Amino acid sequence: MKTTIISIFTFSILLIGCENNSKKENKPKVENEEHEHSENTKIELNNGGKWAVKPEMLVHIRIMETEVNLFKKSETKDYKLLAKKLQENIESLTSNCTMTGKAHDELHKWLLPYIDLVTDLSDVSDKTSEMKNYENIEASFKTFNQFFN
Repeated sequence: MKTTIISIFTFSILLIGCENNSKKENKPKVENEEHEHSENTKIELNNGGKWAVKPEMLVHIRIMETEVNLFKKSETKDYKLLAKKLQENIESLTSNCTMTGKAHDELHKWLLPYIDLVTDLSDVSDKTSEMKNYENIEASFKTFNQFFN
């Protein structure tokens, strides 16, 4: 139940952040333009290439990736602390959402499952589940780097 509430809350922040930042751009609104999220969860390449992530957003993703990589090398494995650091950067990332269009939609296909992984990491208490969730987060960054830069 706690995981569901946190996921819904995080998703809401993501949507609000994207909508609020897109309003700040002061660009004329095209008729029938909507902030939609695709049901298709498979990430697509950008005509065979990677999608560009805006620098103000990419910085938070790279900080999270660094935290994950440093955690692997650390002797003490405080999974709750890692989850807290990642969650803080997710909040910074979503509050700085300035992307639009297809690149934005594709990033969401990566980001929403990633948010769930971080939420799961903060909720588990046994070492086996913590390690598995950490490995899933690590794999998520490999996926990110296949599709985005």
